[in-house]
Amino acid sequence: MTISFSSLGLSESLVQHLEGLGFASPTAIQAQAIPPLLEGKDVVGQAQTGTGKTAAFALPMLERLDPSLPQVQALVLTPTRELAMQVHQAIRSFKSDDRLRVLAIYGGQSMERQILTLKRGVQIVVGTPGRVLDLLSRGSLMLDAVKWLVLDEADEMLNMGFIEDVEKILYFAPRQRQTAFFSATMPLSIRKLVNRFLQSPVMVTVEQPKAAPQRIDQIAYLVPRGWTKARALQPILELEDPESALVFVRTRRAAAELTSQLQGAGHSVDEFHGDLSQSQRERLLNRFRQRQVRWVVATDIAARGLHVDDLTHVINYDLPDSVENYVHRIGRTGRAGKTGVAISLIQPLERRKLRDIENHVRQKLEICTIPTRAQVEARYLERLENQVREAMSGERVACFLPIVARLSAEYESHALAAAALQMVYDRTRPPANTTDYGDNLEDTEARPTPKPKLVKQSRHSLRD
Repeated sequence: MTISFSSLGLSESLVQHLEGLGFASPTAIQAQAIPPLLEGKDVVGQAQTGTGKTAAFALPMLERLDPSLPQVQALVLTPTRELAMQVHQAIRSFKSDDRLRVLAIYGGQSMERQILTLKRGVQIVVGTPGRVLDLLSRGSLMLDAVKWLVLDEADEMLNMGFIEDVEKILYFAPRQRQTAFFSATMPLSIRKLVNRFLQSPVMVTVEQPKAAPQRIDQIAYLVPRGWTKARALQPILELEDPESALVFVRTRRAAAELTSQLQGAGHSVDEFHGDLSQSQRERLLNRFRQRQVRWVVATDIAARGLHVDDLTHVINYDLPDSVENYVHRIGRTGRAGKTGVAISLIQPLERRKLRDIENHVRQKLEICTIPTRAQVEARYLERLENQVREAMSGERVACFLPIVARLSAEYESHALAAAALQMVYDRTRPPANTTDYGDNLEDTEARPTPKPKLVKQSRHSLRD
């Protein structure tokens, strides 16, 4: 039996509005969370990004707020301004009553403008903890009329050190309110918050939808002793040549250093971090989506604001702290039935982390050593051959036939074709003196890097 939005208890006007937006049926998290939220119960939802949790708390919220009361009745806390903007836009699109006003508040935007909008009256505020506390301390944001309080991406609040700020905000809010926590993982600190601030919450846990399985090829490259990860990454990138990649690092400083090194080697790459202005972030995101920048280096926190379709590679330059975050990271690729590639750099002391990951995903990752120069060059020749095959069916081939005819009178056709390929190859292959290859490595615990093959071929699959 197919579940509909109407069967969840939403009003007919809201259901019709959702249908007009193209939403025909609820996701798993929506189907489980909306009914108890409509009943006024507190809810704790554990679900990954992309499962539809924003609508899970926004739709019942919109049903229960009073549009005639120009006071803040709902507060949604998010860890980053990018997520605040996304949630703000989503709620605005979901609301069918124009009297309901939604405001996003975060650092990097004029506080005076936010204060002015609050004075005019809004019912829903979506904001980051720091800016919310600033406005509360100024008396510009009042929570006296708050009926709803939502903590989105609760685990990231913990990772970013916002838990104390969140506790202060929760104390500001009225005791008689409805509270919902949503998180991709549920660490002990979040469970303690749940026990302190929620009343008999309904627990909802949802895995990635199995109707749309993610096919992800998972590879672990062993970093040789004495090598830096930056040195190991260069030949891996040249072997894989990702069309679009998100490279995860642990710190902002690591992001800056790695980006600088990759740019120095001639790669199309940029970094995404919290020091960028909002206009810089939006500009980089647009360039990444349009493939003007092929690779982006970011921390987990900054990457929460990066959502790009058709991401071909996720690279764990630094392994995440938890296996749940590993799954969360690599789930950004291999979407919509396409195959993606997840690459992890493993240092000698991280073998145990690798085993934990394999136990969690219930499969062995393919273990490879750093590619040799011969393997990288073989991959370049393979790509060149594929490009020639594609060019043979192109419309512009006929333009070059007269040149070929003239040169054929002097040279053998095979030699002529080989010379043309050499010209292209010499212009596109990496300079021999800029890359460290694994030609002389010895690691008895690792299997040799397999014969180069097309990225499109599947190595492993992961279903979330």
